[in-house]
Amino acid sequence: MLSPNFKSIGPKKNFNRLEQLSSALHLHYFWEKRWFLIALAIGTGVLLLPTPDGLTPQGHAVLTMAIVATILFITEPIPLPSVALLIIVAQVILLGIDSTTVAKSLMNDSVLFIMGSLMLAVCVVKQKLDKRIAWYIVRMTGTKTVNVCFGISAVSGVLASFIGEHTVAAMMLPVGITLISLTSDDPKRVRNLAVVLLFSISYGCSVAGIATPSGGARNAIMIGYWKEFFFDPTNPETQKYLISYLKWMIYAYPMFLIQLPLVTLVLVLSFRPEFRDLSRAVVKLRSQIEQEGAMSGGDWLSIIVFFLILMGWICFSDQLGMGTIAVLGAVCFLVLGMVNWQDVNNGVNWGVVLLYAAAISMGLQMKDTGAAIWVAESFLETLKPLGADEGVGLWAAVSVLTTGVTNTMSNGAAVAVLGPIVLNMATAAGESPILLGFVTTISSAFAYLTVVGTPACTIVYSSGYLKTTDFLSVGWKMALLSTIVMLIAAWFYWPAVGV
Repeated sequence: MLSPNFKSIGPKKNFNRLEQLSSALHLHYFWEKRWFLIALAIGTGVLLLPTPDGLTPQGHAVLTMAIVATILFITEPIPLPSVALLIIVAQVILLGIDSTTVAKSLMNDSVLFIMGSLMLAVCVVKQKLDKRIAWYIVRMTGTKTVNVCFGISAVSGVLASFIGEHTVAAMMLPVGITLISLTSDDPKRVRNLAVVLLFSISYGCSVAGIATPSGGARNAIMIGYWKEFFFDPTNPETQKYLISYLKWMIYAYPMFLIQLPLVTLVLVLSFRPEFRDLSRAVVKLRSQIEQEGAMSGGDWLSIIVFFLILMGWICFSDQLGMGTIAVLGAVCFLVLGMVNWQDVNNGVNWGVVLLYAAAISMGLQMKDTGAAIWVAESFLETLKPLGADEGVGLWAAVSVLTTGVTNTMSNGAAVAVLGPIVLNMATAAGESPILLGFVTTISSAFAYLTVVGTPACTIVYSSGYLKTTDFLSVGWKMALLSTIVMLIAAWFYWPAVGV
């Protein structure tokens, strides 16, 4: 029924108002979707350009997909899982790959690991172990926000340096969310605090992933390249290319320790948390811990199960895969009745799992079509006239290239693709292959700028507190800082310890 005011205006004026309202709604709709339309227009334009020399048509298509996906990841005009679905469809339509093959490329051990880790995080929250871990950290650091952030980064980092950043990020996410939610139920009131605490987890893990060979698959990949490319059993001088676990730690662990306080400094100065002291959250946390009383048999059983999962990751990942062990751990919690499926189903952000699967699938296509190698070679060729083909200039160029690549695909894939190119380049330029190998591998940890840069970033993003633009606004600072620390180490420290 029309209102009296509507009737009194008259049919013609009513029509004009409806027309204006409709026009405004259309404009608003297109304004909201403008970056989606811009991304499609840019993608169409790039796809219609002639294929560059040295690049296959499939490589041209997958690079176009990467450009469009990157724009959508950054501007987020549509839900990010929708971008993942578009990547899947584009592989079938633009690359002509059979849909079954694309579907197979979506699921591998890394994706299983992300899925299993998120399920385990739900189990930890259900058993309320996250509150006890948060309590132990606060007891060590005190209640000042800066100290708590440093404590979270330190605990995350030390653990991630030995058992892999994926695992630690999944363990620590509930800890961060507990401190945030106990400070305020209103996400807007704790917006910056949430960003700082969650990035303390992901960046603490990222800077630690370089510290030991077991910190990330990329480290093991480079150790394998050194041995394969340069070690000769008949030549004792090539023994230096066999990098042991301890030797790697001597080179890389100090870099992690130096970066640890810098992570907290950059985050706190960039986002300025609303609360300088978390006493309010700590009082609530202590009250909840006291109400729960001493740890129950179920709590101890949870710790035992989780400890066995950690041992499984450390001891049997090579045979079973980290993803298999993560899923097996989640199944154990379900079988023991410590969590039900409905809790897991409601607690896991399945869209994030889909997003990471699609990103890995696209990274594989970049590698298989030769697009990644073409980008690497073109980039380095461009730098030659600038004198960046030797010395510190070459180190910096390799670092910038690796940082760019690792923010668009997994760091393991980045090292797998760039490693052979960089090591051959080191030989041709008369540089140390070990030094440039370290530069490449360590730079692959600088995936601070995108949600899909590392699993740790993806996991903290699943909390719902972060925006994709947060990664950009602080990520470039972290990347710059890490690069400077690494170049200083390459110039002064590594030669002193024998590189």
